[in-house]
Amino acid sequence: MSDTATTAQTRPAPSQDSPGGRRSFVAFVSEVASEDVLRSGLVDLVANPQVRQGGIRAAIRAFEKEESPRTLLVDVSASNDPIAELDALAGVCAPDTKVLVVGERTDIDFYREITRHLGADEYVAKPLTRDKVATLLGPYLAGDAPDVAGTRGGRVVCVCGVRGGVGGTTVAVNLAQHVADTTRSHVAVLDLHLRGGHVAMMSGVKPASALRHALENPQVVDGLFLERVSVSSAERVRVFAADEPFDADPRPTPDGVAKVIELLRQRFNVIIVDMPIPPSLADRQALAVARQTLLVFTPDMASLRDVERAKKMASTLTGAGRTLLVLNRSNMPGALKSTIINEALSAKPDVVIPDMPKQISRAGNLGRAALNDSAALRRALAPLTQEVSGIRQRKGGGIFARFFSK
Repeated sequence: MSDTATTAQTRPAPSQDSPGGRRSFVAFVSEVASEDVLRSGLVDLVANPQVRQGGIRAAIRAFEKEESPRTLLVDVSASNDPIAELDALAGVCAPDTKVLVVGERTDIDFYREITRHLGADEYVAKPLTRDKVATLLGPYLAGDAPDVAGTRGGRVVCVCGVRGGVGGTTVAVNLAQHVADTTRSHVAVLDLHLRGGHVAMMSGVKPASALRHALENPQVVDGLFLERVSVSSAERVRVFAADEPFDADPRPTPDGVAKVIELLRQRFNVIIVDMPIPPSLADRQALAVARQTLLVFTPDMASLRDVERAKKMASTLTGAGRTLLVLNRSNMPGALKSTIINEALSAKPDVVIPDMPKQISRAGNLGRAALNDSAALRRALAPLTQEVSGIRQRKGGGIFARFFSK
């Protein structure tokens, strides 16, 4: 793994409109869900994003009268003839306008036609997620080509409870199970709490030995070694955890964490990392390669204080648009009102999970995912699963659906 992949990245400044009045970015989308995702995903990438209702036809009409932006996103979902309309769009846009297209189609021939023959810079199949905005669209807004090589391999998702007791591990364990169940992905859960971690216990398994050794001595780690330090907790889910005594002094190295995650990315579709906060220098290697960081907090003043600090740290290491705020136990006794939370965050939480003390406690005691017994938890995790996996909940599909979800 290169040095740049294991260090904090310098983030580009948000794209600005030109002094002469040319806009940096305009989007035309045909549904409210995509509009909401774009607005939240672009907040750190574009200074003044314009997201308008309407698909490609609205864009054609608009740029017959006004100057096209430097980067344009158009939705072709409602188009009966997207090829012809994209050709018409090219006739009203400036030659240097970068055109990004979103739509419902997932066949490879369509992708090749619009990117190779019509000159579109990128095509993204729905559902549109914040991760796709940051990974596929973000580089164009920064004036660079996407780093395709950097996106290969399994997706790393770091789950961080902003303070003890907010339910970070609960979210990690249940999210892993939900991703595996609904997308049929192979999922790894890596618990970096080497002392007192709860992932294995909540998953109903006994931690295998030697994870600490792997993290401290990367030179001994290979695929076979990782197989020996993991244990299956469910179909398509494997747990990587340790159970070091409290008087132990584990010292994972940055190279050790980077090597373990690199090997996990080669073998699993999604790697969910249960992260300590604040992270050690070694733990930060997971954040440096994460596609998303989930900050789990509860509706109380202590959490609101810590979530702002955690968000600033995670955004620096993970990158703009990749941090999601997960409000857990939203209606617990004594909870702050949603208006106070939204005002403190200057935004609504990305995901809200209701308070389910009986179900969560019972599941923890039995060593099983709580979503097995809670439809409410499954519903709450559904949008989060779609965001971190990049694909809709599985209802069939095939190889091309997965191709376009990368």
